[in-house]
Amino acid sequence: MTPFSRLTAVAAPLDLANVDTDKIIPARFLRKPRDPGYDPYLFYDMRFNAEGRERPDFVLNHPAYRKAGILVAGANFGCGSSREGAVYALMDYGIRAVIAPSFGDIHYANALQNGMLPVLLPEETCRRLREQLREQPGTRITVDLEAQTVTAPDGKTHRFEIDAGTKETLLKGLDEVALVLQHLPEIEAFEKRYHGEAPWLA
Repeated sequence: MTPFSRLTAVAAPLDLANVDTDKIIPARFLRKPRDPGYDPYLFYDMRFNAEGRERPDFVLNHPAYRKAGILVAGANFGCGSSREGAVYALMDYGIRAVIAPSFGDIHYANALQNGMLPVLLPEETCRRLREQLREQPGTRITVDLEAQTVTAPDGKTHRFEIDAGTKETLLKGLDEVALVLQHLPEIEAFEKRYHGEAPWLA
């Protein structure tokens, strides 16, 4: 997993609340195994019409937002079914942070497990950020995990909260397995001692 420390990137405003995981990636694309290449499916039914042509009114089809690395969304982003593919699609498109007033619980956990940072900020702050991004298309935002801050286009800094343990795993680029393997020598020493004391278990 790629470590996340500080990201400065073009941010796109998604003026929608309750964006469920089926909107992020439609169910018909979920059979694809996990490897690079999920990006064409991101917001597929919102980005493209029935003929596969781009919808010009969708934010990520706007030239200024095509290479967005940050998304600023409405409340309850990633609600609905448990769908890790939603995170794959966002990550493969190049989005490594989503800022919103709230997230679907499972989507929030899936994002963290894959090295994407979901940032919780008050609804009014998110609204103002989206407003600034619409006024200045292509503007960059900085998300600093170490400092736990978001720097807006107007230069204002907004602090966000995150669990200390989760913050550490993101900064180090560790998923749950890698986190456990950090303690492999201690685990192996325990196993050796334990089997020495109870050889009949071997």
